[in-house]
Amino acid sequence: MKQPGEFDTFTLLVDRVLSVPHDVIQKRIEEQRKRSAAKQVRPGPKPKRKVTPPASGHGEPS
Repeated sequence: MKQPGEFDTFTLLVDRVLSVPHDVIQKRIEEQRKRSAAKQVRPGPKPKRKVTPPASGHGEPS
């Protein structure tokens, strides 16, 4: 059986998380991504980057 205080502890935790505004959370996530991207050596897969087509027009018939 669960401890009597577990529900109260969980409820308090959820209330603390939900009290943070969404824009503050987004700002913290963006700051973390910038810090993470600034690191030179890091294990694991590299983050995906958006690919833009070249402006030189390669591949078009003349």
